[in-house]
Amino acid sequence: MNLVALVIVVAYLIGMLVVGYVVGKTKIKDSKDYMIAGRRMGLFMVAFSLSANNIGGGSTTGLAAKAFGDWGMSASWYVLAASLAMIPLAFFAPKIRKTLSITIPEVVGRRFGTVTSTITAVLNILALFCLTSSQIMASGAVISTLTGIPLNVCLLVAGAVTIIYTTLGGMIADQITDLVQFLIIFVGLAVATPIVLSSAGGWTAIAEKLPAAKLSFTAIGWVTIIGYVFNYFCTFLSGPEMVSRFASAKDEKTAQGSAFLSAVLMAAMSIFPALLGLAAFALQDQIPNITAKTAMMDITNFYAPPIVTGIISAAIISATMSSADSNLLCMSSIFINDIYRKFINKKAMSEKTIIFATRLSNVIACLVAMCITFFGIDIVTLNTFAFAIRCAGPFAAYGLGLIVRRAVKASGIISIIAGTIGVVVWQILSGGSFYLGLLPVVFGCAVGTLAFFITNWIGWAKGVKPAPSAYLSDEEAASIEA
Repeated sequence: MNLVALVIVVAYLIGMLVVGYVVGKTKIKDSKDYMIAGRRMGLFMVAFSLSANNIGGGSTTGLAAKAFGDWGMSASWYVLAASLAMIPLAFFAPKIRKTLSITIPEVVGRRFGTVTSTITAVLNILALFCLTSSQIMASGAVISTLTGIPLNVCLLVAGAVTIIYTTLGGMIADQITDLVQFLIIFVGLAVATPIVLSSAGGWTAIAEKLPAAKLSFTAIGWVTIIGYVFNYFCTFLSGPEMVSRFASAKDEKTAQGSAFLSAVLMAAMSIFPALLGLAAFALQDQIPNITAKTAMMDITNFYAPPIVTGIISAAIISATMSSADSNLLCMSSIFINDIYRKFINKKAMSEKTIIFATRLSNVIACLVAMCITFFGIDIVTLNTFAFAIRCAGPFAAYGLGLIVRRAVKASGIISIIAGTIGVVVWQILSGGSFYLGLLPVVFGCAVGTLAFFITNWIGWAKGVKPAPSAYLSDEEAASIEA
């Protein structure tokens, strides 16, 4: 047991709980505060929250594992591709903020009707369950590695902390903790990586032990790199946690600027896990029982002082929890707004009742997600399935629904069905990997987009009138902002 590392991680977890408690007591006045931070977040808060949400366990320990394995230095593209995807997303960000919505199903329903909204909500909720489970699983694994405590107990600890600070503080606490979490991730890796490399003999000595292919920045190939950029763009544009961040911005300009800044922040941290993974590969004969999955923690434990190991451990837990809290809050917001208030309790609800219902939904959802973790399903499998089903169907209906003003109502439901079928078929053919150079999510989004435009072209030829706008009228907008 690494006591110094454990103390640092425990202090971090307690800090997250304190933030949730304080914010819940002082900042949450109504449901808009709880779900989208009252639409008043500034540039840095939104940008750091976007970045922290995107940098999960896969982008830290997972990236190091890819560098240790076949990808080598080109594993950096696992995060660099995400930063590049933020650039075109920046042009959608102001439009997302302009809708003055809380959830994606809300906008889809506004344009294409209740059926499309409900299907989108169900797909998103199912996916967010899986994503929350995978992040809790990753957090619990790190705590277990540090302490030697059985994994199931650590899963309960990670889940409990996520429940408490997310449930108490909502989106405001979520973004404050995201800011802290990304700083821990970035600063922790930036400080720890040079120390580990130096203790291991320096980068020059490490590089000499690596095959030339491991040092190639494009070893995975441009087809794969471009495929990942498209993959991230598709998942970001139709991702509830991303959309909720843009919705929380104080204005449209802030939403756009935060996307550009997030791109820079993610690019800046992408190299560190790759270097640690490569060092672990070069020195694996010196480190007992090292594997690709544990490469980042193993080399840090072996070569770095305990305090550095503690920083890295806190960084990894930060990466996973910053994603878990976002997924959990988005899941509850969608359930309350787009399922509960539409079909279960149609009566008018007070702001306190809405907040209570959303908090209760947080607790129940996270408990169910924790139960899923006990089945030991592979994290990559969970994430691949979740991203596929939540994005491919709603991608065209939501993303293109924001910019194609003349879209006809039928294009929404047809694109959702086509995209969902497309991603399932490609998932089966590819096993979740690249098949003919395309990930299942990208193929599904492409099918949905094609179906969207074909349906619209047919509708336009027949003179079908456009679906209602995705944006509120000036009077409706003024009423909401008031």
